[in-house]
Amino acid sequence: MSEVKIHAETRSEFGKGAARRIRRDGKVPGVVYEHGLEPLHLTLPGHELLLALRTPNVLIDLVIDGEGSQLAIPKAVQRDAIKGFLEHVDLLMVKRGERVTVEIVVTPEGELAPGGNLLEHVIPALPIEAEATNIPDGVSVSVQGLEAGAAILAKDLVLPEGAKLAVDGDTVVLQVLAAQAEEAPEGDEDEAAQA
Repeated sequence: MSEVKIHAETRSEFGKGAARRIRRDGKVPGVVYEHGLEPLHLTLPGHELLLALRTPNVLIDLVIDGEGSQLAIPKAVQRDAIKGFLEHVDLLMVKRGERVTVEIVVTPEGELAPGGNLLEHVIPALPIEAEATNIPDGVSVSVQGLEAGAAILAKDLVLPEGAKLAVDGDTVVLQVLAAQAEEAPEGDEDEAAQA
């Protein structure tokens, strides 16, 4: 897990106009939530934040003017639907040793049994509980030789040390679907009927 240091400024202007001015300056408006405290409104550097968010479940060392340094993880990120730039970010303050619930990617490895079967990701991201400073990037699972009808359950995954499932162990994560037979083109059916 990577830790990225980002300098942020507190902000007192709110609303669409203020958010547009912040984004026009190459920055991103954000809110930091901490257990039992009022949310803290921030302005974060856009490029640095964009680079940090490329890492799943990144741990951000926020250096806030007048507030000192605190650890945070991304909670919600809003992007422009067309251009993809960051519009807003919600962060959650965490402490070293604190356990948090996050989602990690499940990566299948290997080839399915021959026959054109399809692998379906029933859960695209697996919810787990882990220490805030030791969140795994993801987990791999072998699908080598699996045939149609086979499924991989959450309890079948080998999680990194210190991580626990945040879903029922019998939850289906991946399943193998049977290949669908192709339908004959309409012209072939007409020729068969005339014969």
